[in-house]
Amino acid sequence: MSVSPGGLPHLRPRPGNLREIAEKIEEATGLRVQIMGGKLVMSPTPRGKHAGVVYQLEELIRPKLPPELVAPVVSSIEMPDDPDDFVTPDLLVCPREFLESDDWLLDPQDIELAVEVISQSEKSRQIRDKADWYAVARVPVLLVIDPRNGTWALHTRPDNGAYQDVLPGKFGEAIRLPEPIGIEVSTDGFLLYGTTPRRSGGGGGREGGGG
Repeated sequence: MSVSPGGLPHLRPRPGNLREIAEKIEEATGLRVQIMGGKLVMSPTPRGKHAGVVYQLEELIRPKLPPELVAPVVSSIEMPDDPDDFVTPDLLVCPREFLESDDWLLDPQDIELAVEVISQSEKSRQIRDKADWYAVARVPVLLVIDPRNGTWALHTRPDNGAYQDVLPGKFGEAIRLPEPIGIEVSTDGFLLYGTTPRRSGGGGGREGGGG
């Protein structure tokens, strides 16, 4: 959701300082903040099933990657030639050298795959806007997983601000990731979102996470 740092009145968001503002909001709230199209976008803490899909994907992808690639979670990608915009996918695949870097932002040219797991509260427009952001940044492959309805979509060939190829699928159908990853990922264990009893004092009011 787009937010205003109203709880932090000393902050003065303006073009060129939004990354600093995002960092301060994260420190103050513990929530994930991204900047898309010059707007601060705040993501609540992920629910267990959201985190479970990310965990399973990382477990499936990591052992099969070429030795020069790694699959970190919750790392950020910058928009080229933009002082503010960046996104933080749930999982991405990038060169191993990133693990030895002091940088926190990755160049989209270094990304082989970005993964977004849709939250229960995300709207269709938010999902489209995020896919367009990745396409404009020219991230070559975007995998969007939707536990609301048990579907996934593999976006490839970014051009003119949109992905030219989108391959849809359902949970239970394997995902073939293109080269240089070149592996098949099972979706058999992915769970759908659903209503579960709230635990006493367990913070059941949090919404599905960002990504």
